[in-house]
Amino acid sequence: MRTFTHRLPGLIASGHVWQLPLDHGQPDGSKIEVFAREVVAARRQADPALPWLVFLQGGPGFPSPRPGVRGGWLERALRDYRVLLLDQRGTGLSTPVTFQTLAAIGTAEQQADYLKHFRADAIVGDLELIRQDLIGPGGRWSVLGQSYGGFCVTRYLSAAPEGLHEALITGGLPPLNRPVDDVYRATYRRVLERNRRYYERYPEDLDLAREVAERLAGRPVRLPGGGRLTWRRFQQLGIAFGMSDGFEQVHYLLETAFVAGRSGKELSYVFLRGVENALPFETNPIYALLHEPIYCQGGSSRWSAQRLLAEYPQFSLDGGGPFQFTGEMIYPWMFEDYAMLEPLAGCARLLAEYDAWPPLYDLPRLAANPVPAAAAIYCDDMYVERQFSEEAAARISGMRTWVTNEHEHNALRASGEKVLGRLLEMVRGEV
Repeated sequence: MRTFTHRLPGLIASGHVWQLPLDHGQPDGSKIEVFAREVVAARRQADPALPWLVFLQGGPGFPSPRPGVRGGWLERALRDYRVLLLDQRGTGLSTPVTFQTLAAIGTAEQQADYLKHFRADAIVGDLELIRQDLIGPGGRWSVLGQSYGGFCVTRYLSAAPEGLHEALITGGLPPLNRPVDDVYRATYRRVLERNRRYYERYPEDLDLAREVAERLAGRPVRLPGGGRLTWRRFQQLGIAFGMSDGFEQVHYLLETAFVAGRSGKELSYVFLRGVENALPFETNPIYALLHEPIYCQGGSSRWSAQRLLAEYPQFSLDGGGPFQFTGEMIYPWMFEDYAMLEPLAGCARLLAEYDAWPPLYDLPRLAANPVPAAAAIYCDDMYVERQFSEEAAARISGMRTWVTNEHEHNALRASGEKVLGRLLEMVRGEV
């Protein structure tokens, strides 16, 4: 169902909503809404031969970008495609997953059962129904996946390659069959290196970060949104370190840390608001609830990041060295410190313990992949281990790779026209 059409300078955006099965194994069961925004260059709106490119956002748990001013990867894509910006199930204008909507579902057990249908396999199931509706059962389209979107693309190549014309991945070739603990061990090592680089760039933050952390360890501070700022929550600001501008985001926030208040030196309101805004777990709870399960196939995560933390004492407050920020890790204490995650603690525990996650990737099918495919792999990617991505690429027939240290994980946002242009040349055999 088309819901709206908006005309922006040089492009036309139209909203579409589909009623799709919550569980693709039970097509006549409960339904959810899935929303996507069609974007086309104004001059090519009426072109019936214009092929489709589906964009799959990173996350999990984040909506597709909203088109505004022209430029970046979308500008490049619109030269050749009609673009579909999918709000993956649970995000954006699709039936949302928040603490409010999950409360309406019922018990923690019911919430967990509901969320078991929000991984890459279900997202690809949605896309296959949408493809058949938009272009017919025999039609094919192209897909572009950024970060977790690349996990979804790899699932697509495993489950329904007949629906694809070409597949493009940026910073998101997943580990195909490694245990979840391998992922977080690698992530901890990369984050330690990012901390070293951060303090090398901003040595004055060595003392400042520790001062903030020790103050919070003595007495957590109430945040504007109602949660608690503990030292371990402050530590999570390092999640930004893998972006090309991530060091600056944290440094400039730390510059605002203290003001002279009624009781002397205290943490500033500007800083507290900034910390709250920098950590999106409450507004995008799928990210906290399903981040570890996206790696699980036939086993449980059992709070992998928390368990492995004992192997890296550098991250403790009394580790003896510089205060270390963490990265893209999820911990059970988050469902205490984040006010809007607290109601979901039972659901989170059940998802962490669940050990019957189905396989996501069909290795024999990937080995016989017929779809032209190309992936950008970033040498120093903090979020997706380069070694694991190269292992995956070697097991996907026809997967061409661009391994580069020129870009960080957010290259599609920061240098989108260049990155997408290079991948299109690769997948078309032009380079």
